Amino acid sequence: MRKIETLMNDAILKCINWKSANTEVTYIEENDTSKVYLHGNHIATIGDNFVEIFDGGWQSNTTKSRLNAIINAHCNAFTDGIFQKDYQWFVRNNNVVQPFTNGYIFS
Repeated sequence: MRKIETLMNDAILKCINWKSANTEVTYIEENDTSKVYLHGNHIATIGDNFVEIFDGGWQSNTTKSRLNAIINAHCNAFTDGIFQKDYQWFVRNNNVVQPFTNGYIFS
């Protein structure tokens, strides 16, 4: 995991606002969630018992890396994640694979 992703996950766990380079975490106290942005594009919302993911309009390696870092820290790192095959993104949830969709929720 990249250092920026470790710092991003620390900010999510500590429920604080944080920004470094192209990645930002905004904590929303009203509903106790953290939103993650990459290059200003919303890529994830993390709550107490869910992680909602988006591609932010860019299915790039960096977006995928940030999302997998979040999933590894807040879901099951062994059975959940995002991967790419033949230029298509897929979601793996409890080892069940399906095409990636914006707004997918791990609960």
